[in-house]
Formats: sequence, structure tokens, C-alpha cells
Amino acid sequence: MYAITDLTSRQASPQRLGQLVRSQWTIENRLHFVRDTTFGEDASKIRTGHGPENMATLRNLAINTLRQHGHRNIAAGLRHVSYDPFNRPLDLLNIP
Repeated sequence: MYAITDLTSRQASPQRLGQLVRSQWTIENRLHFVRDTTFGEDASKIRTGHGPENMATLRNLAINTLRQHGHRNIAAGLRHVSYDPFNRPLDLLNIP
């Protein structure tokens, strides 16, 4: 494995570097894995202009809103709010 760090050689013990790498993968798995498996982000055909960034923002909004309302499983949370698509998503955002 290769990595770049600004830690000194004393700070960059193998244990510390391992912790840093694992914490990065936690972030990667928590967000990007969900965006790809639940929303199919890697298979998206939206590739030009600001479309990819805008869609990523909307996906993050959906994920974070569902998590704030106690949904640990994002796919299940999306199914739950889709049962009443004209009311439940707006309720999550506190929009009457």
C-alpha cells in the first residue's frame, strides 16, 4: 500500500497508519457504498455539466435526511417514504 502523509516518522507508526486507513474506509463505505448500491451511482449515465454534482448532492440530501430520522438502512428508508410519495418526503424535510 502507498500513502502520503504529513505525519513525522515518530507519529506514523504502523498502528497509527492502519487506524487512519481504516477510518478512511469507514467514510468510504458509509457514504459511497450506499450511493452506489442503493442509488446505482456508478452506473449513472449523467456525465456532463453539473449534472453529476447535482445528483450527488440530492443523493446525499436523501441519505442524510433518512439517517437524521432514524433510518439506518437507507434502501428500507427509501421504500418507506415511497409508499406515500407526495407527503412523507416532505414530512421528513418539515415542509407542510
